[in-house]
Amino acid sequence: MPRSTLPETGFLRLPLIVGDSKAQPPVPALIPVSRSTWWAGVKSGRYPRPVKLGPRITAWRVEDIRRLIQDTFV
Repeated sequence: MPRSTLPETGFLRLPLIVGDSKAQPPVPALIPVSRSTWWAGVKSGRYPRPVKLGPRITAWRVEDIRRLIQDTFV
């Protein structure tokens, strides 16, 4: 999902943020870091905190990811 096609509101799961090269078709990364680096960044406060949508579903607000991209990469 290219940066320009992010929805205005909603949630993103981790594979959409850090990418998934094993998916068919592969999902490009919005934030070019590994999963473990992402989780370490969440723990340290560098990356936004997730929202639990269910017992096994963790996601991030699109608004928070947009802000992170804008503040970090633009």
